[in-house]
Amino acid sequence: MNKIKIRKAGLVLLMALAAAGSSSGQYAAGGNTAAGPVADTPLRLISKQFSFTEGPAVDKQGNIFFTDQPNNKIWKYGTDGKLSVFLDTAGRSNGTYFDARGNLITCADQYDQLWSVSPAGKVSVLVKDFRGARLNGPNDLWIDPGGGIYFTDPYYQRDYWKRTQPELKKECVYYLSPGSSKPRVVADDLEKPNGIVGSPDGQYLYVADIKAGKTYRYRITRGGKLAYKQLFVSQGSDGITLDKAGNLYITGKGVTIYDPAGTKIGHIDVPEDWTANVCFGGERRNQLFITAGKAIYIQPMRVIGVE
Repeated sequence: MNKIKIRKAGLVLLMALAAAGSSSGQYAAGGNTAAGPVADTPLRLISKQFSFTEGPAVDKQGNIFFTDQPNNKIWKYGTDGKLSVFLDTAGRSNGTYFDARGNLITCADQYDQLWSVSPAGKVSVLVKDFRGARLNGPNDLWIDPGGGIYFTDPYYQRDYWKRTQPELKKECVYYLSPGSSKPRVVADDLEKPNGIVGSPDGQYLYVADIKAGKTYRYRITRGGKLAYKQLFVSQGSDGITLDKAGNLYITGKGVTIYDPAGTKIGHIDVPEDWTANVCFGGERRNQLFITAGKAIYIQPMRVIGVE
């Protein structure tokens, strides 16, 4: 009898996970159309003046901020279509995300820290180490509705580091509670966690394991802990994002789109060797901003992004 109850409970949980996004009130607006999430308007090149673009994030007005990591800069692409440098010395920042106060939180892997950059460009260090050890290299992050920060910490040897090996044995996912400077491990069973994004209702977290070639979905529980790890798709990714229909966008060779059940529903071809990251922007959040190699692109969409 107990075994039957356990099996039924597990089935109910799996069904709930498969429906994540589509059943959430947060995803009610901007759903898919019969024609798919990608608009008929072609992909548009914005600029190809960079060395390697990464880490796009959108502010409340719809402006996009992104990094040119080799050149150590953070750029702004405004809703007016203009490009400008936001931060000239950016700590070799990679992934970025705006907090509720309008500060840009960055994975500054020059010294493997988390930074908070004010709208005026003032830098504050949020995290400088993990229990006295230098982090591998914070790569990407997502901020939950309560202000807690999840970030991935893979090891990629950088030519601007003096060290040649990590101080930490594992490449983990960390959680930083609001107001804390001490992150804690919430997932240590991935080979190389990279892209990360959560559902806007704060219930689910998606993490791409780029080395294993898989992307997982976790249930977020009390205190920021992760539970019920589930394979979402057998495809890894660099950066990832979600739209309000609950579709997940995975990067690498262009952008691949999966619905909330993990079924492939679209692909955006990007004419670059590697597509690093994506983010919805624009005043209506219906433009997919794509960082790829030396370039940045925009793809008009039929759906609205969650960020």
